[in-house]
Amino acid sequence: MTELWLIGIGTGNPAHVTREGWQAIREAGAILVPEKGAGKDDLAGLRYAIIEEAEASAQVIPFEMPVRDESLPYDTRVARWHDEIALRWQAAMDGTDGPVALLVWGDPGLYDSTLRIAERLSPAPRLRVIPGITALQALTAAHAIPFNTVNGPVTVTTGRRLRDHGWPDGAETLVVMLDGECSFERLPPEDLTIWWGAYLGMENELLEAGPLAEAGPRIKAARAEARAAHGWIMDTYLLRKTTG
Repeated sequence: MTELWLIGIGTGNPAHVTREGWQAIREAGAILVPEKGAGKDDLAGLRYAIIEEAEASAQVIPFEMPVRDESLPYDTRVARWHDEIALRWQAAMDGTDGPVALLVWGDPGLYDSTLRIAERLSPAPRLRVIPGITALQALTAAHAIPFNTVNGPVTVTTGRRLRDHGWPDGAETLVVMLDGECSFERLPPEDLTIWWGAYLGMENELLEAGPLAEAGPRIKAARAEARAAHGWIMDTYLLRKTTG
């Protein structure tokens, strides 16, 4: 049975990789590296840099990531995209010797589909998951803020759900992942503070914070400019209701 190691590598800073992660990279027999095409070379480049720094002896196998069919309904296009990724993993893994590793951005268990894609492999591999620094941790650390208020709940959601359903009932602190459309614009800005970060942990890290009415337009402009400059963007933000 093939062993598949999913190694969380944090949000862009090689220092995010844990000692367990470094050791696994060194011990893997093969490492699959997704390549996402022109304009996103730095995503693969970070993985190659980590592999080189680890002095890994593994066979490094790049594979081209498929593109989602945006003409399909959301659930269908995601399912078919995952199916195709699994097929490409399977093809890349054929004939490899020893554990096969994937370096996963952030943490394999948080708003990441790697584990769901692994379930599509046949025969099923024996999984090992090594946690990594999450975007949530990197964001709160970058802004030097606590994740929660004293004894307060935190709701983690997506931009799509925020657009479709608005502010969740009973939420005090809201962390929004996977938002490509600045969905905070759909919220009444009164009594909300936002902390936003893009390229967290990387050299080109961007941060903005403040009352949503003031910081929201700055974030939208910074996000558009950064995406145009780099060809891609990964960002997240935390919203909190103002008290008192």
